[in-house]
Amino acid sequence: MQTLTRTAIAATLHCLTGCAIGEVLGMVISTALGWPDAGSIALSVALAFLFGYALTIRPVLAAGVPLRQAIGVALAADTVSIASMELIDNAGMLLVPGAMDAGLGDRLFWGSLAGSLAIAFVLTVPVNRWMIARGRGHAVAHHHHHH
Repeated sequence: MQTLTRTAIAATLHCLTGCAIGEVLGMVISTALGWPDAGSIALSVALAFLFGYALTIRPVLAAGVPLRQAIGVALAADTVSIASMELIDNAGMLLVPGAMDAGLGDRLFWGSLAGSLAIAFVLTVPVNRWMIARGRGHAVAHHHHHH
């Protein structure tokens, strides 16, 4: 039971890494371009998925899995986790008054982003735990890491 929870925490930290990279990069780009909230969120979510999948594909490819199959592994391993994290994270950013309008040099922006990612992490761990317990989610990627 503890091993399952530890695995879920590790999987969620992995997801958090890709999501955070995508979120920050998306916010930086969209802020620099003066995009509205919807464009900023769309870019950030797209980049979160891109980086999340890339972080999974890399070790799967290193294990000798062909690219097409590695992409399938990443989709199976991370889609629900990234979607959960992004939904919670972006909802958090939208719920904090002024967070989306705050500039990159503003503490409100970074505090809101850090807080919403932390909440997303806590709420996504049980999602990943449930999936891993059923041989889904990150369990799919781990199968390829060991072979």
